[in-house]
Amino acid sequence: MSQETTSQQQQMLRGTAWLTASNFISRLLGAIYIIPWYIWMGKHGAEANGLFTMGYNIYAWFLLISTAGVPVAVAKQVAKYNTIDKEEHSFTLIREFLKFMLLLGAVFAVMMYLLSPVFASMSGGGSDLVPVMQSLSLAVLIFPSMSVIRGFFQGFNNLKPYAISQIAEQVIRVIWMLLTAFFIMKIGSGNYVEAVTQSTFAAFIGMLASMAVLAFYLWKTGMLTSILHKSANAGEINSRALLWDTIREAIPFIITGSAIQLFQIIDQNTFIHVMGWISKYSKSELLVQFAYFSANPNKITMILIAVATSIGGVGIPLLTENYVKGDFRSAARLVQDNLSMLIFFILPATIGAVLVAEPLYTVFYGKPDGLALGLFIFAMLQTIILSLYTVLAPMIQALFQNRKAIIYFLYGVGVKLVLQVPLIYIFKAYGPLLATTVGLIIPILLMYQEIRKVTGLNPKNLFKRSLLSVILTVLMTIFVLVAELLIGLFLHPSGRISSFVYITLIGGIGLAVYGGLALKVRLMDRFIGSKAASLRRRFQIGRAHV
Repeated sequence: MSQETTSQQQQMLRGTAWLTASNFISRLLGAIYIIPWYIWMGKHGAEANGLFTMGYNIYAWFLLISTAGVPVAVAKQVAKYNTIDKEEHSFTLIREFLKFMLLLGAVFAVMMYLLSPVFASMSGGGSDLVPVMQSLSLAVLIFPSMSVIRGFFQGFNNLKPYAISQIAEQVIRVIWMLLTAFFIMKIGSGNYVEAVTQSTFAAFIGMLASMAVLAFYLWKTGMLTSILHKSANAGEINSRALLWDTIREAIPFIITGSAIQLFQIIDQNTFIHVMGWISKYSKSELLVQFAYFSANPNKITMILIAVATSIGGVGIPLLTENYVKGDFRSAARLVQDNLSMLIFFILPATIGAVLVAEPLYTVFYGKPDGLALGLFIFAMLQTIILSLYTVLAPMIQALFQNRKAIIYFLYGVGVKLVLQVPLIYIFKAYGPLLATTVGLIIPILLMYQEIRKVTGLNPKNLFKRSLLSVILTVLMTIFVLVAELLIGLFLHPSGRISSFVYITLIGGIGLAVYGGLALKVRLMDRFIGSKAASLRRRFQIGRAHV
């Protein structure tokens, strides 16, 4: 293995560690804050949460339209120019893109602000929803520029500023939310609409903190001066061409990156209507079923998918670098490392979540009935499919196969649309999940085959590593099932606290077994390098070779 390849693996490992940690912390904070916030809202908890969610759903789509795909596209372009020794092109690109995204952010922010009454009426939130959405429009102003700078750092394979800015954003956001909610509801006016408005305004405050972190790292690395001041030969660069070239690169990322959100919208716009035609369930009962297969599992699945997002994001600039160099052997090795790392983490995590599905559901939402638990388990298993798509979609575009990426995505959407209604008719609430699974498997298979063809990837090593992860997961499952039988003799997870204790015990056992086995057979060495040896010495794990 060449020194360059080893360096790339180390870069990918460092980047994955930073992004995984930041994504996990952000998702975890996003799941936990709701507990005290909901309590402080008192009798208005349901209304407050409804307003908050309605506002954020519209806000999320404005962010998707205005910025989705930009960070990855910028990272890809910066990596390309750096590889061909045109670093000044990278700085010119950032200067022009910041101007463009500031303008774009302003346009969408004004649009969201002015159209808030219309969106509020369409959502059924009434006049109370208007100030909530208007407060979120301020965040739309900043987010596009912030995304560009994050993509810039990613293109230089420096994921630390990206990760720290993400953590800072979420921490400050949650602090603002909880402080304002407490003061308004417990000390001040007690107006829950005002409290919700401040909670959504927290998105803007969080982004200011993120921008401060990013500006600090730009200054620290000396890049801020290069961005603000043109060099002598910058005038020779066609900045407008650079800008539009990157926008063209961003469009496929926007399209393919919207798959999960688009599939959820299809579910939202079809399930209740179709079930209303074919069943005697009331609208409220159907809303509950929708929550069972969509809203409720999302908080957990998004935490797991954060790992996939981290792995996929880190690999983009490195893959592009190898592709531009024509080093397809290194590109193939990076693809292999990315996919095997994903399977190594996501497979045991998903199966582990399924094994403790009932207490896990209880911690968040209370004791589930049979339908809720079944749909929750299915949605958790689907995380593996979602994760594979999340990694492969940007990966194929890093290899400049944008047209095929879009075509494969459209195949998946087409399959989803064709199967949606028939599967709802046959399988009821399980139908949307089945349609999504099949709809994503199609582009996953096609993308993998295309990546394999472009890079010359040999699937044997990937299969070997993946099979080893499967075997270790099976062994972990056996240990966990035995542990559940024994722990169940003295601890029955019926409430939130007992369920949390149960999950902690079982999760600790599962992690210890899987991690110990991965260290013993040297599988973990491929992902954490020399640290694996020190872990073996610390835990006195014997030697075994794959």
